Amino acid sequence: MRLSKIKLAGFKSFVDPTVLHLPSNLIGIVGPNGCGKSNIIDAVRWVMGESSARSLRGEAMTDVIFNGAANRKPVGQASIELVFDNHQGRMGGPWASYAEIAIKRLVGRDGQSSYFLNGTRCRRRDIADIFLGTGLGPRSYAIIEQGMISRVIEAKPEELRIFLEEAAGISKYKERRRETETRIRHTRENLERLNDVRDELGRQLQHLQRQARAASQYREYRAEERRLRAELLTLRWRNLRADLQASEQALHRQETVLEAILAEQRQLEARLEAGRIQRAELSDAYNDTQGRYYQIGAEINRLEQYLQHQHELRRRREDDWRQVAMALERIEAQRTQDRTQQTEWAQELVVAEPELAQALAAEAAAEAALAAVELALRQGQADWEAFGRRNSEAQRQIEVERTRIEHLERQLVQGERRLDRLQHEQEQLNATDLDSAHANLRSLEQEIATALQQDQERLAQIEAESVATREALRQVEHRSRLLREQMQTGRGRLTSLQTLQEAALGRHVAEVNDWLGARALTHAPRLAEQLAVESSWEGAVEAVLADWLDAVCVPDLDAVIRADGADLKNGRLTLLEPSTALRTDAPASALATKVHAPWPLTDLLGSVDIAADVAEMLARRTDLTDGAALVTPNGEICGRHWLRLGQAADESVLQREQEIRQLEAALREDEASLAQQTAETERLRLRLHDELEPQQRALQQTVNQRHRDHARTQGEANALRSRWEHARERHAALGEEQAELEEQCGQAREQRQLAQSQLAEALLILEELRTEQAELAASRARLDDDLRRCRAQTNNARQKAAGQATAVETLRTRLTAVEQALERLEAQQLQLRDRQAGLERERAADADAALTDAEADLAHALDRQLKVETELRDAREALETQEAELETGERDRSDCERRAESQRRVIEEQRLALSEARVRQQNLREQLHELACEPETIAAGLPVDAAESDWLARLEQVERRIQRLGPINLAAIEECTQLTERKHYLDAQNDDLLEALTTLENAIRKIDRETRSRFRETFDRVNTGLGELFPRLFGGGQAHLDLTGEDVLDAGVAIMAKPPGKRIGSLSLLSGGEKALTAVALVFAIFQLNPAPFCLLDEVDAPLDEANVGRFGALVRELSGRVQFIFVTHNKATMEIAEHLAGVTMQEPGVSRLVAVDVGEAARLAAVG
Repeated sequence: MRLSKIKLAGFKSFVDPTVLHLPSNLIGIVGPNGCGKSNIIDAVRWVMGESSARSLRGEAMTDVIFNGAANRKPVGQASIELVFDNHQGRMGGPWASYAEIAIKRLVGRDGQSSYFLNGTRCRRRDIADIFLGTGLGPRSYAIIEQGMISRVIEAKPEELRIFLEEAAGISKYKERRRETETRIRHTRENLERLNDVRDELGRQLQHLQRQARAASQYREYRAEERRLRAELLTLRWRNLRADLQASEQALHRQETVLEAILAEQRQLEARLEAGRIQRAELSDAYNDTQGRYYQIGAEINRLEQYLQHQHELRRRREDDWRQVAMALERIEAQRTQDRTQQTEWAQELVVAEPELAQALAAEAAAEAALAAVELALRQGQADWEAFGRRNSEAQRQIEVERTRIEHLERQLVQGERRLDRLQHEQEQLNATDLDSAHANLRSLEQEIATALQQDQERLAQIEAESVATREALRQVEHRSRLLREQMQTGRGRLTSLQTLQEAALGRHVAEVNDWLGARALTHAPRLAEQLAVESSWEGAVEAVLADWLDAVCVPDLDAVIRADGADLKNGRLTLLEPSTALRTDAPASALATKVHAPWPLTDLLGSVDIAADVAEMLARRTDLTDGAALVTPNGEICGRHWLRLGQAADESVLQREQEIRQLEAALREDEASLAQQTAETERLRLRLHDELEPQQRALQQTVNQRHRDHARTQGEANALRSRWEHARERHAALGEEQAELEEQCGQAREQRQLAQSQLAEALLILEELRTEQAELAASRARLDDDLRRCRAQTNNARQKAAGQATAVETLRTRLTAVEQALERLEAQQLQLRDRQAGLERERAADADAALTDAEADLAHALDRQLKVETELRDAREALETQEAELETGERDRSDCERRAESQRRVIEEQRLALSEARVRQQNLREQLHELACEPETIAAGLPVDAAESDWLARLEQVERRIQRLGPINLAAIEECTQLTERKHYLDAQNDDLLEALTTLENAIRKIDRETRSRFRETFDRVNTGLGELFPRLFGGGQAHLDLTGEDVLDAGVAIMAKPPGKRIGSLSLLSGGEKALTAVALVFAIFQLNPAPFCLLDEVDAPLDEANVGRFGALVRELSGRVQFIFVTHNKATMEIAEHLAGVTMQEPGVSRLVAVDVGEAARLAAVG
């Protein structure tokens, strides 16, 4: 793989897109100092992933972007692309099939870099992975820049080791080892978190298992409760069914009574219906008579109205005759008046029409004269506007020249002032003394750095103390948390044991508690609470005292009984009066020796001896007296003629009491320990918060202030150094600017003189234009007078013609209106004469015979009206009698309806009660259905005489049991199952993590073995190569490498060199040339082992003399068969070995350009010439 070309664009001084072709293995880059040769080296390092701006000789990454020059603007981005020739497939992995590989990096002004691999965006790590093990990288031994020779020689052994690691190709192993270590760290962290989760799950699982057992017991009680509740609901349903049958029979009886009442009501309604029919017939007769009466009355009214109407018509006809006659007279008078006006207006119109024609002719003549004057005025206006343009042009020219003269004068004044300021600034720059200020700042900077180091050391101590205190605080809090969890578990266990113990000792029996409470014995101790039994004998004691363990210890049995009697109706109670006899020593075989109590237990245990097992009991029973017994530790009891077998319960009352006492003692100890831990926690927290943290904050503030002071001092020093450099540059620039200003002032004076002459010419032209302006103004005034006069004449002619036309039009309109009025009057006159003729005909047709007949008909109608009125009175009396009978029948029927309604209400109430009972029955059935039960099925299994109160009492007893269980977590069973499954899953994960950790540790060991082997082999070969190359470059002498540590994995590498005629000593004592040759020998020895695709040398030959340069060139030429060398040089001897030269020039300030020369081709051309 060989580097074929480098493409630069916008990178430092290479602003234009530039391509550096590298066609051979010996490429020389030449050019004067400062032209940008080293920028090519920086470009290669940058594109290969260099992330330090200081390593690229900048302050920020954006400094690599071209920042502008004298004639160039800054650019927005920089890009470098390296193109590799990979025809031999040296690039391994997936890139072996590519003949050409292009790597590109681009950065913008925002400082964000983008990487591209064959045109595809990629990561910086992808670029680094490609070059792992090849010897290439941003800081590899293949790139030797200015100053690197001294850094290689003066490097620490650990730093020098890096070059050998890259040559050995173990950088990728180190990267894998770092990744493996990271995975191991993450795996261990995951393992710790997993163990914490598993421990927490274990504690939760224990708690949930107890809750699950309680939940199972709760479910059993709930099942019994549901059964009892279902039976109780069935009993209520059965009783309600009997009540429903009785209610239905009573309802049938009430419905029979209602039917009798309804039969009576129907009879009354039949009689009422017959009376209504008769009333309807009488009502029809009455209505007919009344109708005839009203008909005769209407006929009488009609006749009377007819007579009245005829008289009114005669009067109206006479009034109409008189009005028509008067209207005809008025119309005739109006016709005469209109004919007179028509004649007068026709004569006036004949006179006005000739006058209108004369006025129109005068108007036309005036308008013609006005048009001629307006045309002359427009021509004069055009001349005036042309004069105005010439005048404006002359004035503008005058203003321009005056402005130009003023500008030039200001420019001259400013130039002279600028010259004065430049001279003053030069005097100030000469008088400025910056060296002493810079020395003072350097001294102050050293003092601040020393104080900063001391404060940082003190801060590190405080931080270490804080870390130790926090760790101690964390451990104390962890122990406190464990104690709290232990106490919480103990309290839970104690509460459970106390609850079981109280139940076993009968403290939850309500009747017994009431009896004891009435006698102030509620808190009296039980016998089991007063006994202390030796270990392993609890079962024996409990077997013997099984009926006495819950006995209540009272001081005086007679006093208790005499005080309130022994009237305990329900429950069982044992009272025990402690013996007051003197304690005697029992035989060693007696059970009493295994029991310790506040008083003797002779009455209870005096006749009981102990035996080791059942066989011993059977062997000794014949020696027993009546009432005596033997007992074994397991609780088997034997009398003389009887034997009781059976193991003791897992948790006996006495064992439980012993555990309760132990738990109480342990809780008291834990509480004391927790108090101590709490005090220690508070002490550590106070030390951390009140002492260490304030000191740390104060020291941190001091260190921060020191940093700020140090940075400020460095900034002032840099600013001072910049001011000194700027002062030198400014002094030179001031001289150049002063000469330039003097030249500009001379040019300004010449331009001012030219402008003054042009201004004088423009003023002469303006004076001539003023004479012409006076003549044009006089001509314009005359034309304005003529225009005003013509406009006045035209307006008068127009007004006169308009007035005459208006008068003619008015006369014509009046004549037309009069003619129309005469036509309307004639039409009205014809209509009135027709109306008058009609009235004459009606008067002649009117006669008195019709009026006489109408009066006779009126008298006959009055007689008939009197007869019909008598018939109407008789019919009304018959109808009223029938209605009275109907009212009596209605009252009887209403009374019957009230009785029926009352009976219906009674029946409805019974039906409602029956419905409610059915609803209650249905509700009971639904409640049973909710319990998944059928009442008929359950009722078949219940006794006939079952009482609801008995089932209710049993149900309340079960509910009290449920209440004694306390809060129940019903989801505990399922949660317990889920947590168990999760615990198994986490256990499997724990095993997987342990296995993965073992695998990773094995991988680390394998990598270490491979790294040791490769590094040792590489070290030996490089050491051999160094021993061979060093004498070639020095003409003698010797050199070798040493390891500074015992372990090859982390041992440093030191160079031991002995030039000819010198002893082996410190490399710092070598000269610059010797150091350079030693470093070159080391680098070339590495190249012999693992040749990188190319090697960049930046003025490596600068400190070498001519003889050493020759040896150096010969070695480079020899190695160029395997490695591509690209070297920057000023030495002609080094240039001679180059096969291709690339010249870097800076013809334009700040912009670098390339000029390439093929040395072989140039030599052939020279030979041909």
